[in-house]
Amino acid sequence: MKVLLVNGSPHQHGCTDRALQEVKGALEKEGVEADIFWLENEPIRGCIACNMCIKNKKCIFDDVVNKFSNIAKFYDGFVFGTPTYYASASGQITAFMDRVFYSNMNAGSGIFDHKPVASVASCRRAGDVAALDQLNKYYGLLNMYIVCSTYWNEVHGFTPKHVEQDEEGLQTMRNLGRNMAWILKSIEAGKKAGVKMPETETGHYTHFIR
Repeated sequence: MKVLLVNGSPHQHGCTDRALQEVKGALEKEGVEADIFWLENEPIRGCIACNMCIKNKKCIFDDVVNKFSNIAKFYDGFVFGTPTYYASASGQITAFMDRVFYSNMNAGSGIFDHKPVASVASCRRAGDVAALDQLNKYYGLLNMYIVCSTYWNEVHGFTPKHVEQDEEGLQTMRNLGRNMAWILKSIEAGKKAGVKMPETETGHYTHFIR
């Protein structure tokens, strides 16, 4: 069992990373492998709705989005982390997730289907709940199972050292890691017991007037 944690901050070792490191440590203590995927700090262009991903089976822009998609298929769960900018997720991770989820949905890759997922946000003072709500919207379209914790998945602080003082925030991250590990183990146990994944109906794609 493996979990991929995505750091959507332009700072590789900032507050968001500190939160993800706590989740990673809890997962590893439960026997689950965990890796952190940093989006780096190069600009990520947004989706232009060209729909070439239907034909190419990947995003037409060959950057960190396709790099992530190529390795994500080897993981059983995901955690997406973001700093909080103006009570929302960073523009970087927003553009990334728009393209990752849209291109993989159109490609029919199935890399997200029936896998547990969680969002994590860091902020100096406030606005992180709105950022979490924003990220959580992506998962409902691809049969994912959102993992929660003992509080909203957030940490507070302006620097990683400040985050170290957020004892409840780090506790929340550890509990999130344990919950993710438990769900992964439960899914694995279900498969061994012969419990099949639910069938997904397809074929109906409508809009407002049809």
